[in-house]
Amino acid sequence: MEIKKLGVLGFGQMGTGITQVCAQSGYEVIAVDSSEQMVAKGFKGIEKRLMGRVEKGKLSQAEKDSIMGRIKTSTKLEDLKECDLIEEAVPEDLELKKKVFAQLDRMCKEQTIFSSNTSCLSITDMAVATQRPGKVIGLHFHNPAPVMQVIELVRTILTTEETIESVKKWGTTLGKTVVVAPDVGGFIVTRLLTPFLLGAVRMLEAGIATRDEIDTSMKLAANHPMGPLEVVDLIGLDTELSIAENLYAETKELKYAPPLLLRKMITAGWLGRKVGKGFYEYK
Repeated sequence: MEIKKLGVLGFGQMGTGITQVCAQSGYEVIAVDSSEQMVAKGFKGIEKRLMGRVEKGKLSQAEKDSIMGRIKTSTKLEDLKECDLIEEAVPEDLELKKKVFAQLDRMCKEQTIFSSNTSCLSITDMAVATQRPGKVIGLHFHNPAPVMQVIELVRTILTTEETIESVKKWGTTLGKTVVVAPDVGGFIVTRLLTPFLLGAVRMLEAGIATRDEIDTSMKLAANHPMGPLEVVDLIGLDTELSIAENLYAETKELKYAPPLLLRKMITAGWLGRKVGKGFYEYK
């Protein structure tokens, strides 16, 4: 199956990034969110990022206008029904994801492939909420989606080879490297990355090193573009907690147990970049 028309469900940080990537690659994309405010904010955010590339001479004004012209937005789920591939990017809540996939299943054409951008939840659980389990996969873009070069294509024991090959071929047209991952908690990247990020929080919590010492050391010694605490702020402390809780519930391994400091900061409302304060403050 050739994938031409794309849908993105959820127009937050990841949804807008994925929409931008697809539109930049020449695809018509319809992005849907239940909130008019989120739709407007997301569209404006993409335009602002592309305008920054124009100002730096990396993109022409005509190219920017063409990309924006390929993006349509809506607050109606049924506007996704003719898409060939729908990428779900709603909050990390398994019951919510199962619910929206079941709704889409009833209205979409039978050829439509459903994919989830989840970083740790069970794709199999989402698949069996539909009548097309062979056409449900994980498609995990990494943040920020326009910059990060890998996509994890998550297969379940139910996924058909045709679905895998169609989506893998399509993913390469985005200029990304596609790796096929198993449907286990955290897949490949999140399963490896989470203990590292939580370890940085524990180190700060224990007073072993300061925030700046931790992040500067990892950036300079490991050549990481961002320190681990900066990464947690980018992901969102609440999202990181959800990931850690899900991985700990599945594996019972202490390396995935959320640090108390992470919970306290969330209680205080310090969720990271999206609210202007986490381990760092943002204007």
